[in-house]
Amino acid sequence: MKRAASIAAMLLMASGALAQVTSHTDIKTPPLRKFSMPQPKRIALANGMVIFIQEDHELPLIRGSATIRGGSRNLPAEKTGMSSIYGQAWRNGGSTSKKGEDLDVLLESRAARIETGTGSDQSSVSLDVLKEDFDTVYPLWLDLLRNPAFPQEKIDLAKTQANTGISRRNDEPQSILFREAQTLGYGRTSPYARYSEYATIASITRDDLLAFHKQTVHPNNMILSFIGDFNGAQLEQRLRKTFESWPRGPQVAKPDPAIAAAKPGVYFVAKDDVTQANIAMVHAGIERNNPDMPAVTVMNEILSGGFSGRLMQQLRSVRGLTYGVGGGVSAPWDYPGLFRLQMSTKSGTTLESVEALRGEVSRMIESPATEKELSLAKESILNAFVFTMDTRAKALQQQVLLEMYGFPPDYFVKWPGLIEKVTAADVARVAKTYLHPDQLAVLVVGNQNEFEKPLSTLGPVTTIDVTIPEPPKASDMKP
Repeated sequence: MKRAASIAAMLLMASGALAQVTSHTDIKTPPLRKFSMPQPKRIALANGMVIFIQEDHELPLIRGSATIRGGSRNLPAEKTGMSSIYGQAWRNGGSTSKKGEDLDVLLESRAARIETGTGSDQSSVSLDVLKEDFDTVYPLWLDLLRNPAFPQEKIDLAKTQANTGISRRNDEPQSILFREAQTLGYGRTSPYARYSEYATIASITRDDLLAFHKQTVHPNNMILSFIGDFNGAQLEQRLRKTFESWPRGPQVAKPDPAIAAAKPGVYFVAKDDVTQANIAMVHAGIERNNPDMPAVTVMNEILSGGFSGRLMQQLRSVRGLTYGVGGGVSAPWDYPGLFRLQMSTKSGTTLESVEALRGEVSRMIESPATEKELSLAKESILNAFVFTMDTRAKALQQQVLLEMYGFPPDYFVKWPGLIEKVTAADVARVAKTYLHPDQLAVLVVGNQNEFEKPLSTLGPVTTIDVTIPEPPKASDMKP
């Protein structure tokens, strides 16, 4: 009976305590506890290759990847689109000793994968295999890495798929918006704004793919990473035996971004088969190594941090102009980013939305963040940050990323502390430094016949022609 009475008293006290809480602001939460994840071992070979090894014995799996510097930005403009052809034909075509189809059969029988991929500044060859099959799959991965076949039929298939993409690139207004906003921000000739045409795809040859492989796949351009159920010392010995004898090759250089941004003003793409207008605004951004990066991150969160951000609060919740709006100052790892905002709205509120969106950029400068906004933004960033490194695989990938771009290995470890130190004055300063309402290129994609006013009400309008050039005739192609 005494035990029952004691439990009842505790429940009564608890219910009384809960009854005193009348607002979520009354709930006090303790500060976030420190969190750390085991870091991979870094191995630097004499030939310039860097290897990361991370043991993880939770599952009997081994995953590995070779990240290779050099991507679409390293290709000449007349070969735009070659990066995707390269990555596709590399894996599908197999190696000089094993056809892609034979590789498929062997891997499927062991529930294993070998994949290739490409991006703007890198390519990769990865493997994913059960521990018991590693000795079988590892040589296949290595063979594909070093000796791709690039058979012509796989190249032709990839080119056909690329041409299909070109033919449909104007189907979706969001695709047009992203592509043309990128072009306004960087300029048509920049490697960060190029897009393929039928002519550039047609010009790509097998010799081009082989030459690019020869140019980039060298140990001093490569970062290896392995994670899984293995003995780290034994794997290190095996990787050293495989790769230490590889000679250095030419270093892949970072190209000049060749930025030639459009002049501030209003730009328009006609899309008459839609009932919504898609809007973007762009001007120059920053690079990741900018010392103001923590403050800019907090500013972005205040401006565009989901439903708590100013953009969603004002343009959706208060004014009902859109279901979704967002953006901010982007900061790529090793080249200048863009400040970009974008949204969709019904055609009849296009100009109102442009003015409202531009107004929020100005308000970010003129109305500094409140302490409540600052606190919520920093808390949101820090609460989400843990999920960027909550597994050993993510911690490994972070180190590959930092190695790739020459950042210190403790960059992410120090990041939460840098966010915590950001003040309202810091946010006000970076807003004035990096937001420029008078420098915005405003892009509208939509049906101007349904706008509430002529777009020229906003100022002179430059119409962008997105007509897709016809494929070159066979007689026009060089032999």
